[in-house]
Amino acid sequence: MELRKCKDKNEVAQAFAAYFAALVADATVFHLALSGGSTPKVVFDLLASEYSSKIDWKKIHFYWGDERCVSPIDEQSNYKMTVEHLFSKIPIPRENIHRILGERDPTAEAMRYANLLEINLERVAGIPQFDLVMLGMGDDGHTASIFPHQIALWETKDHCVVATHPDSGQKRVSINGQVINTAKAVAFLVTGANKAEKVDEILNRKKGFEKYPAALVQPHSGALLWFLDQEAAALL
Repeated sequence: MELRKCKDKNEVAQAFAAYFAALVADATVFHLALSGGSTPKVVFDLLASEYSSKIDWKKIHFYWGDERCVSPIDEQSNYKMTVEHLFSKIPIPRENIHRILGERDPTAEAMRYANLLEINLERVAGIPQFDLVMLGMGDDGHTASIFPHQIALWETKDHCVVATHPDSGQKRVSINGQVINTAKAVAFLVTGANKAEKVDEILNRKKGFEKYPAALVQPHSGALLWFLDQEAAALL
């Protein structure tokens, strides 16, 4: 595991973008699972403004680690956010964008997306392998859309699962823990003072840390990076 402490959200975006660009430069084809949230939004803006002509976007295939079960034009859609902050500003072939169809029946869509991953990605022990999975972490310790109250979803045999937000009851489609941990590399992007307590518990392996899905992210490759701003890293 590697820990990269940055000053603020913008510096986190700069550090991650440089890391990502270096990985892509060495690849022929690159399969990336995106996350939603405020920090990726800053990352996408930076990639669009500073890396639009520096990265060969044609070699990158974009997927999502999770998606809310809403239409692609809904303000809560991770896909919509990515279009607005990245795809609309870079030369990306439409066929390279593989979105989760949040407007469809969640159970059927989880099955369809799992099948898509199995077809498009190389598999290790039967599990689809991304080149990189981007992750965020909620202040409850959830990651992708696997929440503490449904932590059993982490080890399901299905590569994609239907999760339920603990407060709103909203359905979400998410890749499971096996897919996350099979990735060649996994990068957490975590910012904000409200994340500091969970970051401390997880990274310092404090009592009970295993109850947080984010603590279960341990890629078999060993390539796990945490990009943290000062506020999120305050208790380390």
